[in-house]
Amino acid sequence: MTEYLDLIMFAALMIAILSGFPVSFSIAGVAVAFAYLGWMLGAMDVSLLGALGQRAFGLITNTTLIAIPVFVLMGATLEKSKIAEELLDTMGRSFGQLRGGLGISVVLVGALLAASTGIVGATVVAMGLIALPTMLRAGYNPSVASGIVCTAGTLGQIIPPSTLLIILADVMSNAFQQAQYEQGKFSVEALSVGQFFAAAIIPGFMLVLLYLLYILIRGALRPQDMPPADIGLTKPNRSEVIGAIAPPVLLIFAVLGAILGGIATPTEAASVGAIGALLMAGRKIGINPRLILIGAVALIMLGILAGIYPVRLQRSDTGAAEWMIGGAYAILTLVGVFAVGLALRAAIQKRIIHEALNSTLTMTAMIFATILAASFFSLVFIGLGGEERVSHLLENLPGGPSGALLFVMIFVFILGFFLDFVEISVIVLPLVAPTLILMGHDPIWLGVLLAINLQTSFLTPPFGFSLFYLRAAAPPEITTGHIYKGVVPFIGLQALGMLLVWAMPFLATWLPKMLF
Repeated sequence: MTEYLDLIMFAALMIAILSGFPVSFSIAGVAVAFAYLGWMLGAMDVSLLGALGQRAFGLITNTTLIAIPVFVLMGATLEKSKIAEELLDTMGRSFGQLRGGLGISVVLVGALLAASTGIVGATVVAMGLIALPTMLRAGYNPSVASGIVCTAGTLGQIIPPSTLLIILADVMSNAFQQAQYEQGKFSVEALSVGQFFAAAIIPGFMLVLLYLLYILIRGALRPQDMPPADIGLTKPNRSEVIGAIAPPVLLIFAVLGAILGGIATPTEAASVGAIGALLMAGRKIGINPRLILIGAVALIMLGILAGIYPVRLQRSDTGAAEWMIGGAYAILTLVGVFAVGLALRAAIQKRIIHEALNSTLTMTAMIFATILAASFFSLVFIGLGGEERVSHLLENLPGGPSGALLFVMIFVFILGFFLDFVEISVIVLPLVAPTLILMGHDPIWLGVLLAINLQTSFLTPPFGFSLFYLRAAAPPEITTGHIYKGVVPFIGLQALGMLLVWAMPFLATWLPKMLF
């Protein structure tokens, strides 16, 4: 029995999680139980647990994972400030008169919100409350409308900035370094969050294109499922469209541009995004838009000019020109701080900041507790010989490297029916990724494939999180059966997306090679 403790431990974890007990406590509890059992049966050297403290310290000082709470705060601030409502209203009125136009607008808004917030639950709930009733009034098939809303909301998992991509970047970077050590390399190469963000951009928008093509084709073949919206929608004018789309687009360029351009680290860029989200919130809750615009322009100019011409006034050879430029920078700083202060004051008065911080703390605590518990679990699993078993299994599968990767992708896909992406990312992937990399798979390409696969876990019943979010927000006439039926074609489209990235690796590897 002792030689199968690792397999029994993994099975026990599945049972504990499916029992409904809090995930982080389930993982830690199973780890404690099997560490004790392994010690009692002589199957594990308990001194291995001495590394747990070092692992915990490494987690809380991990510069990659520090970006998670700041990106979550950025997304939560945008969610609480009702940016999604304005986008959905404007895009719906822009495309609603087309066959399938409301569906197109929902997917486009989902992509914009994904690139500016990265929070799946908030996006699905917002579109379920706003867009879904409008689609039903327009005569949309309930299953089709439910599937479009659910799927558009999950784009926040693959389009950067995404919490999933940050976690995957850390997992794959560690796996890549471990693979290099096993190859005898001691001057190892690390992978960055920016590389994974760059790698996911083309595949992410490829999925958006697949969704749009499906909506257009289905609208042409079955017009009764997605008729034009004849419900009094007035087409917005140009200024309304620009006013709704320009702020999130500028925020996306500021955050992703800073990361991909090498100007800022992900954490620094996330801080820029949080400030931008606060200014956007201020515009929505009563602050004069001109003041917000002036403050935003001042901060943008400050960032650009300071990068081109940095000034160090403490130097002894500083001349009059440097002092004048420094004074100009100080004025730009004051203007920007003034606008941010106004927005912050209004957000506090409207309790937007309180709600955003509460959401941020809840989500961050959940993610880090799960990662810490998973680190404990993997340490015990390794001690029981699980890592060697997994490596031996993958190396001996028929089909070589491709067969091993296909097995892992199918296994992760099946786990996605029952587990959250965080548990799969921090429990399963650290066990299989080093072996797959040693077998010759590119770690960045592999990470993007897994990201698309894990994104699918939000749509697969019975435990897909997007399904739960929509079920809570949907009108009474939408049944669980409608939701399950509606997501099936989009699960197929995501499988097609995975196959395209598998067949054409340059979709994931070209942009990182160009930028890094």
